[in-house]
Amino acid sequence: MSWWGKLLGGALGFSLGGGPLGALIGAYLGHRFVDRNSTQSFKSIELTQAAFFTASFSVMGHIAKADGRVSKNEIEMAQQVMQHMNLNAEQKRLAIDLFNQGKREDFDMDGVMRQFKMAARRRTTLFQMFIEIQLHAIYADGSKSEEENRILHHLADILGFSKLQLEHLESLISANLAGPGRGPKATTASQLAQAYTLLGVSKDTSDNEVKKAYRRLMSQHHPDKLVSKGLPEEMIKLANEKTQQIKKAYDLIKAKRAT
Repeated sequence: MSWWGKLLGGALGFSLGGGPLGALIGAYLGHRFVDRNSTQSFKSIELTQAAFFTASFSVMGHIAKADGRVSKNEIEMAQQVMQHMNLNAEQKRLAIDLFNQGKREDFDMDGVMRQFKMAARRRTTLFQMFIEIQLHAIYADGSKSEEENRILHHLADILGFSKLQLEHLESLISANLAGPGRGPKATTASQLAQAYTLLGVSKDTSDNEVKKAYRRLMSQHHPDKLVSKGLPEEMIKLANEKTQQIKKAYDLIKAKRAT
């Protein structure tokens, strides 16, 4: 049975029930979880998937409300993530409920993040995907407020990302949303710069090192590997899009260097 089926069965919810993640799910389910003597077993992967799903949408709602109001673009961004995940009606209701709970004044973001980090352990690639999802939410309305910036840095600090690592991720997201420059030459230059940034290399990096960086990123972001580490299967499309971006960046660099 998947994490979702066990969640609806109550037992998985109880396994998360020792903290704020369980409280968020419990508010949605509308009842307390199964008793403590439950013998149903859970894979670590299922707990991680449930924690990732719960933290992603609740923190997204918290960030959307950070500047005092939730914009139309921010709501649309949340809906786009749900659409990418091909959620069924029940899963979508949970995602919306989590988003709304994250907007509450009493939302315990630190508690949610600590429990998510504990469930995901040291799966850095999962943490990166989480941060990228929140960056998309932050830039959904075209700008980043001081409070959103504070929350972003706090999230990165909890998950163990350095300021430099966060700036790298942020540059990827903001450049992607900004789009290419004007005119053919500007477009090529802009896209090439974005490609180097995505692979974490520069125009002075050797061909061999560029290839190594490409292969390393493709391995880290392979959808099957991410799911095995705890990415909810419903988010597989997000992982596929990431690998497509990496491949496109590498192909662009190769083509430019071949000319």
